[in-house]
Amino acid sequence: HVQLVESGGGSVEAGGSLTLSCAASGTQIMHCMAWFRQAPGKSREGVAAISPFSSNTFYEESVKGRFTISRNNAKNAVYLQMDSLKSEDTATYYCAAHSPTCSLTDDYQYWGQGTQVTVS
Repeated sequence: HVQLVESGGGSVEAGGSLTLSCAASGTQIMHCMAWFRQAPGKSREGVAAISPFSSNTFYEESVKGRFTISRNNAKNAVYLQMDSLKSEDTATYYCAAHSPTCSLTDDYQYWGQGTQVTVS
């Protein structure tokens, strides 16, 4: 049973930075992993994705150059470094794992509970 637990969310002023972490357990198989977010009243959207051995990364257009996804397979963890945060980045951020497409498409099998990011 795969479990994903996010941490690192919080409140920050516009222009600031946050780093989200996602710890995976229950699997030794390297998965494609991603971060999604959902703002109030909006649908969930893919923010960044990373292939199992970090050879490929994908970013939603609005976060390119500001967000960086990375992973540490030895620790079964994936990270999202968020810089130059804007108010429109305010959302609940979800970690996701295992996708047949390994992209920003919402087709991931495993999901965390989410962590709130508020930018004011």
